Amino acid sequence: MSVQHDKERFPKTQQRIAQALQPESKCFQFGADAPLELDGGGVLPSLTIAYQTYGELNAERSNAILVCHALTGDQHAANVHPVTGKPGWWSTMVGPGKPVDTTRYFVLCANIIGGCMGSTGPGSIDPATGRPYGLDFPVITIGDMVRAQVRLLDHLGIDKLLAVIGGSMGGMQVLELAAKYGERVFAAVAIATSARHSSQNIAFHEVGRQAVMADPKWCGGRYLEEGVIPRKGLAVARMAAHITYLSDAALQDKFGRQLQDREGLTFGFDADFQVESYLRYQGYGFVDRFDANSYLYITRAMDYFDLHADYDGVLANAFKGTKTRFCVVSFTSDWLYPTRESRQIVQALNAVAADVSFVEIESDKGHDAFLLEEPEFFATVSGFLNAAAERRGLAPAAPNSESRTV
Repeated sequence: MSVQHDKERFPKTQQRIAQALQPESKCFQFGADAPLELDGGGVLPSLTIAYQTYGELNAERSNAILVCHALTGDQHAANVHPVTGKPGWWSTMVGPGKPVDTTRYFVLCANIIGGCMGSTGPGSIDPATGRPYGLDFPVITIGDMVRAQVRLLDHLGIDKLLAVIGGSMGGMQVLELAAKYGERVFAAVAIATSARHSSQNIAFHEVGRQAVMADPKWCGGRYLEEGVIPRKGLAVARMAAHITYLSDAALQDKFGRQLQDREGLTFGFDADFQVESYLRYQGYGFVDRFDANSYLYITRAMDYFDLHADYDGVLANAFKGTKTRFCVVSFTSDWLYPTRESRQIVQALNAVAADVSFVEIESDKGHDAFLLEEPEFFATVSGFLNAAAERRGLAPAAPNSESRTV
């Protein structure tokens, strides 16, 4: 399988496709003797999970933290990304001396099923046909993603996590894991997320999916076999989504109505404004590291997520009897997952007398604030994890110690 027509023009895209089949990270293969049954009724007869680890697992296996990535993330949370060459998507948060301190914790981040960096997804080879799955890949849910991660925990011999942490779609996985496998989670940090997608969020995702499928190079989902990539459609989907990750204030402060490398309007359809150029850069850069079909499947999984519905329409029922300690974080300028949705989670936890902390952080950076430098956010996560570690009996981090990847 090669991108014969686009390979020379877009070498990074080819690198990403190679990573999907032979990732530069740890992998675990579940064979046909352990198929993964899916919420939608489908089955994955075999399953590969690609993952990264940071720090060292202690002898008691009690210091493990699972980091769940968002829609456009992957397992490369705190290492140099093998395709882009840039630092991992959460290098601000994970590392020695950082809030998720790898001198103290063993940190695990897995590429979700349906992803495109080594875990089984629509770009993987279907063992039944020898071709990429494409749209033959079964529709998946957040629950399916979490079920696969639990299998990975079993493989690694981790019976109980010190904590699970994630933002956006990662926060959905946190809630799912805490609800369905609460006995395996000591503490949970749900950031900038929701227990179910709003109609507005479903609408934004549908715009993105239609943009991908309208690209002639999508080829009904069989573009890998045709040697082409629906770059334009996926780039437009990313541009539309990226706007939702920012706030009006952040866009205005950064760009305003400033022109891009010109002194006046061109009276045409080039990128006259800096914000237009920025969105195009974001869109086409995204295509280099992400798969179009994965985008369809993952956004669909997010739209289907509804923890209320899973428990007879009562969110509190999802956490009845929970012993997990929760921290819920929102940002004032996040209009994609506004604070009111975090408050609904907190209210449900309070209704069952769960141990929950809630912090709304003042920020003008929008939804993406959890990926950026936010000192109050860092302090919140660090303090919560330190308290959980102390409660579980972990020794303090040694001064000037260094982590090592295992």
